[in-house]
Amino acid sequence: MTTTPADSHAIPRLGPGMKFRHDPVRDAWVILGPERLFLTDEHAVAILKLIDGTRSVADIAATLAATYNAPAEIIEADILPMLTTLAASGAIRW
Repeated sequence: MTTTPADSHAIPRLGPGMKFRHDPVRDAWVILGPERLFLTDEHAVAILKLIDGTRSVADIAATLAATYNAPAEIIEADILPMLTTLAASGAIRW
């Protein structure tokens, strides 16, 4: 497991024990882990909903590019720092 992807072909998946779900008490999407909770904003939710252990960073960026009518390269450059931070915290892995 590494905390930074080698390239856009890296495939993110939730880390061990982590779950991404809607918390009705907070009325927010969260990543839940053992003794940890990560609150997410609407941009992170759009990205995290696409993390399924089969899509690469490039695939996720391409899907978001089609959804938001934006260049995939710019989206990829925007999402990599968030994914890297989540990987460093153990919320996701590569």
